[in-house]
Amino acid sequence: VQLQASGGGLVQPGGSLRLSCAASGSIFSINFMGWYRQDPGKQRELVAAITSSGSTNYADSVKGRFTFSRDNAKNTVYLQMNSLKPEDTAVYFCNANIRARVGGPVYNYWGQGTLVTVSS
Repeated sequence: VQLQASGGGLVQPGGSLRLSCAASGSIFSINFMGWYRQDPGKQRELVAAITSSGSTNYADSVKGRFTFSRDNAKNTVYLQMNSLKPEDTAVYFCNANIRARVGGPVYNYWGQGTLVTVSS
């Protein structure tokens, strides 16, 4: 199982970006997917998460600006980031709890990071 994140880049304050994270490989079910971010020298923090039932949670710092969505058919989640601020600058990582086969164990996976830089 792999998680492939994409969509990072350089954007001006107030701009928008959309991150994608696609899960591939042997997948029976995904019961959690989330986006985390990390600044150098800081702890990784949860930005947004979505459960298998569709419930979403957001960090207070991004509520009203970021939207988490998913395409179950493609095993892909998206993070639409609007009204970006310089403090949103970080490496963003996707994370998922995946069961590869019926009755099998659930493992946690991380994608590679994608850098988001918000600067004028």
